Amino acid sequence: MLSNLQFSRTLAKTVQMSAPKRTVSAAEMQEEWLEVQAAQGDPALFRPLYERYYEDIFLFVFRRTTDEALTADLCSQVFLKALQRIKDYQYKGVPFSAWLYRIASNEVAQHYRKTKKNRVVSVEESNVSGLFEEMEEHGGEDYRQLLLETLDGLKEDDLQLIELRFFEERPYKEIAEILGITENNAKVKTFRVLNRMKKKMS
Repeated sequence: MLSNLQFSRTLAKTVQMSAPKRTVSAAEMQEEWLEVQAAQGDPALFRPLYERYYEDIFLFVFRRTTDEALTADLCSQVFLKALQRIKDYQYKGVPFSAWLYRIASNEVAQHYRKTKKNRVVSVEESNVSGLFEEMEEHGGEDYRQLLLETLDGLKEDDLQLIELRFFEERPYKEIAEILGITENNAKVKTFRVLNRMKKKMS
């Protein structure tokens, strides 16, 4: 375990670690917005949204805890808060899930602040390879260890960008909604983080 983060290469077999759905069409988002509006009028109509996104949110949280019981507890809080705040939700041209991910991200951060435990980062071979490719590097095991140490030194906001973009392969528009920033800002910040990582690793 490194100083600030706990890197997990193996994930619980009982959890299906499928990648989140990458694209949602404009028509699907408009249809979903109608569902959200219905739920805003009648909380009982929130159930279809809950059932559609529970597994994705569970996976998102689990990647950051690798603890199934804890993940279940945090997911309960995520959807409870989503239901309580559903009337405040406004459509911004991204899937409803992005709003749920933002709530989940806040719940995970709050948990680690309260418990003062090391933050978990789930690292898989494909994740690392994709990050190497973006950094235009072809590293062996020594370079991979250097990468983990560099990730360990990142600020929380910078680490989230790397996780969302490279470890979970999310589009910048969705990343922007999750982090509460503009799409252009998400791109610029990610580019700057990669540059800082390159300098530290050179």
